[in-house]
This record gives sequence, C-alpha cells and structure tokens, in this order.
Amino acid sequence: MPLALLALAVGAFGIGTTEFVMMGLLPDVAGDLGISIPAAGHLVSAYALGVVIGAPLLAALTAKLSRRRVLIALMVLFVVGNALSALAPGHGWLLAARFLSGLPHGAFFGVGAVVATGLVPPERKARSVSLMFLGLTVANIAGVPAATLMGQHLGWRATFLGVAAIGVAAIAALALLVPAGHPGAAPSAGLRGELAALRSLPVWLALLTTVAGFGALFAAYSYITPMLTGAAGYAEGSVTLLLALFGVGATAGNLLGGRLADHSLRGTLFGGLGALAVVLGLFPVLMRGEWGAAVGVVLLGTAAFVTGSPLQLMVMEKAAAAPSLASSANQAAFNLANAGGAWLGGLSLAAGLGVTSPAVVGAGLAVVGVVVAVGAYAVDRGRGAAAGGGRVVVSHLPEESGVRVVE
Repeated sequence: MPLALLALAVGAFGIGTTEFVMMGLLPDVAGDLGISIPAAGHLVSAYALGVVIGAPLLAALTAKLSRRRVLIALMVLFVVGNALSALAPGHGWLLAARFLSGLPHGAFFGVGAVVATGLVPPERKARSVSLMFLGLTVANIAGVPAATLMGQHLGWRATFLGVAAIGVAAIAALALLVPAGHPGAAPSAGLRGELAALRSLPVWLALLTTVAGFGALFAAYSYITPMLTGAAGYAEGSVTLLLALFGVGATAGNLLGGRLADHSLRGTLFGGLGALAVVLGLFPVLMRGEWGAAVGVVLLGTAAFVTGSPLQLMVMEKAAAAPSLASSANQAAFNLANAGGAWLGGLSLAAGLGVTSPAVVGAGLAVVGVVVAVGAYAVDRGRGAAAGGGRVVVSHLPEESGVRVVE
C-alpha cells in the first residue's frame, strides 16, 4: 500500500470525526450556548450545507492547481474551520464556523479519490479508494466515540481543538507522503473542462444512483435509535455500542467493496444495492429482538458501504477527461442523500406507519438505485454499440484520471 494512501486516510478520519461528532455533542453545545436542542441541530445542517456547496465549487476553482497542493489547502481550511468552532463566542458564529468546516469535505474526498487511483496499478483502483474511505468508516468506530467522550469531560470546545489537531497531522502527512510530481497529483483539464463533465447524461445517472443508494441508508439510519429502543427493546445506554457495530459493518463493507469492484465494478454496484434493499426490507423482522437487531445493524453498514467505492469510481469513469469536479460532486450527492433520505423516512413516521417504516422506505429507495444503475448501464451499452458499429467497446480513460474501465 502506498504511504500516500495513509495520508489520505488520516484526512478522511478527521473529516469523518468532525462530521458525526456534533450529534453526540448537541446537548452540551445547547446548554453552554443557552439555545434549544432543535436550534443546536441546525449546526448539523450548516455543516451539510457547506459540503454540498463546497464540493463542486472548490473543485472547480482549484481545477488548474496541483492536486497535492489542493489537498493540503483543503486541510488547512478544515483546520481553520474547526479551530474557529472551538473559539466561537455564540450560536451564530458557531453556525458560520461549522459551515466553513464543511466546505472542504467533499472536495477533499473528490480530489483524494483521483490522487488515490493514480498511486496504484489499474487492477487496484477501487481498493485504493476504499483505503482512503477507511479513515471515514474508522472514524465512526473510534474517532466519534473518543471525541464525544472528550467533549463530555473537557467541554465541547476541546473536541474541536482535538479535531483541528488531527487536521494538522493530515497536512504534515500529505506534505511528506504524497509525491509532488506523481501523475495522480497533477493539475486537471482546467475549469472549462471540469464543468463540461457535468453536461453528460451518464454522469448525472451515476450521481442519481448515489443519491438513491445512500438515501436508502439514511432513510433508515437516521431513525436507528428509535428502532433499537422502541422495537428491539434495547436500553438507550446500549445504542452507542450498537452504532459502533454499524461502523464495524461499514468498515468491512468498504474494504470488501473495494476488493470486489476491482474485479467487477458494475457487478459490485448491482449486488451491493440489491443486498441493501433486502437488508432494509427485513428490518421490520430483524428489529423484533435484540440479537436480530444487532445483526441487522452490522448488515446495514456492510451492504451500504460495499457500494461506496464503486459509486465513486463510476462517476470518475463517466467524467474521464475531468474527474475532479464530478468526483467532488458525488460527495455532494452523498450529503443530499443524507438530507433527502432522512426527510422521506421521517414522513413515514409522521404518517403513523410504525417505528420500522423508515427502513421500508429505504428498501424502496435502494430498489430505485438498482433501477437507475441498470438504466445507466443500458445507456452505456447503447452508446458503446453506436460508437463501435454495433458492438460494445472497451473504454480506456486518460492516464491522468487514474481509472481504467472495462465493460
């Protein structure tokens, strides 16, 4: 494994920690700033809004720069945002600081995926992306619980200072371990070329697959606590351990998906989305007992994150000449899936359909993801047949994109 992938994983670990730790700190932040819990919840939305806006915007604005320099600059912005969060004197300032912290999130993963695929041979592209995402999934197992405990014992401001320190470590690792002259760190096709990638129907179909697939996850996961306590019978104190089990499943799924996608990108994507639909469809049954619920939580993390690397690579495939912007836009799609999935799952609860009904909604979204992915494949085959005089052709992407696609 190239050591540069370790540097990317350290950055991903810091980003994953700061993204999810706010959920555990909401009561502490609300009490310290004298605001309500719902008002403190806006801090989560502010971060997500920063991700959605910053992912395509920063990727486009930095299109002509060395990707190594871009990654370092994004982590500098990450450190500044978290340091300002720790120093924020009031709710409004903290909202602004959380928005700033979210800006580099999507662009870091988008540009990082391009760099990661340029560091390894063609047959290990998906695995390299999964190793970068490993930092994100491990953050849910170790980073978020540790940061939450730090906030509870030393104050929530100490948590954000700690996260900023992780960002400083990531900057040092990126500067030392990512080769300055490596093809994966070279500048892209420029702003005009990057923007042109978003005019492609296959790119939009790939992004829509991401929205549907991860919308399925967040439709259920956003309400996993009431499912575990209201249906499975767990005490509230046990939920933290069960969420760590979700992180274990997500880590396993991420690594498995990277390995399988190197053999069959489409097959892994179809299989992962199909498995996610089945797991979510079984949730009303699994949540009838404690053991079934624990197994269901692990399977949910595994099935959902099997698709992470294939989805990222599929977007890069469709934007072969300018992968950075499209890859970053895929991160914005993940966060739109977060918001949209949670909203749709909430509608089923509000309609009185039962505490496990969000999982059924998620199963439906996963099926939509399969349908969109199959439609995207059909479009690709049609275009390939037209280009090849009635036969499907093999696509070879530019060396700089770091992705080789074989249909």
